Amino acid sequence: MHPSHESNRKNESVLPASSQFSAQHPGTYIQATSPNIHMSGTGEARILGSAIAGVSELMLFHPVDTIAKRLMSFESRLIHTGSLSETTANLNKAIFKENASKGVGPKALGLFPGIGFGAVYKILQRVYKFGGQPVLKDFMTERYGQDFDRIFGHKTGNTMISATSGSLIGIGEVILLPLDALKVKAQTAPEQLHGRGVVEIFMKEGFGLYRGAGWTVARNAPGSFALFGGNTAAKSFMEVEDGQAATWTQDAIASCTGAILSISVAQPLDVVKTRIQNRPFDSPESGVRIISKLLKNEGFGAFFKGLTPKLMIVGPKLVFSFTIAQHTIQYFTTRFNK
Repeated sequence: MHPSHESNRKNESVLPASSQFSAQHPGTYIQATSPNIHMSGTGEARILGSAIAGVSELMLFHPVDTIAKRLMSFESRLIHTGSLSETTANLNKAIFKENASKGVGPKALGLFPGIGFGAVYKILQRVYKFGGQPVLKDFMTERYGQDFDRIFGHKTGNTMISATSGSLIGIGEVILLPLDALKVKAQTAPEQLHGRGVVEIFMKEGFGLYRGAGWTVARNAPGSFALFGGNTAAKSFMEVEDGQAATWTQDAIASCTGAILSISVAQPLDVVKTRIQNRPFDSPESGVRIISKLLKNEGFGAFFKGLTPKLMIVGPKLVFSFTIAQHTIQYFTTRFNK
């Protein structure tokens, strides 16, 4: 064998998997943690960009989230065919609760319960989810990129890595469940928190705040799989490769695709999770029991209560925060690397 060929083979054998993968696909960027591989953002940029997205989302969309949670928690039929007045009365009662008979001002202010829990939860959630998924994707691409490429093909393999890393991140999100549970209670059953401090609640309830953790995992895994997988698939369709700077329009379209898929897939289990969380601390109810009652009293359609406002408004909320996160991460990465 020619000496130069021998040298090249030796050099190739010591390349990390991700570098070999890049060599097989020239022009393709791999998001990874190695310094010699293109990264989608530094750690600082990811944290800061995701936090800005969380704060922005909270300020604009918390009332919508409250409405969706209250509709999902309303355990009676909302829509009465042939009776618009009864349907309107039910919606008014479900959305505004004790403020249903009051004026516009009290009704509007009543849609901001749990803003404290919501702020902490939303910022931590977005930093963890939008900042953590690229890190895990970097790791999976570096370690398993060739395997995914061989099994699914390059484009589909990249989408599957995004989806799988997103799903794993979604499962880990269960660690934040206590904050989510308190936010939901503040939005749907504030009387359960009246006169109680945060420290007192955590000390007394303990792991009871993780009630519904299994259902949360069951909801998050496919939901996050669809969110990140749909986002990457849409970008791939628009021929936006990893490492390329997408335009605002491209990010919005990709995020919208992922959001619609994620919300639709997760909605039935989100209804179950919400109802588990809004139960009184001293009167828990299992997910199986909730499903049984739901089917008996409200019908199968109850699994999709709140889906319309979520798709119409919560969907854009996710699109908004996802787009803001990606662009601010890109912006701060450029600034920090100067």
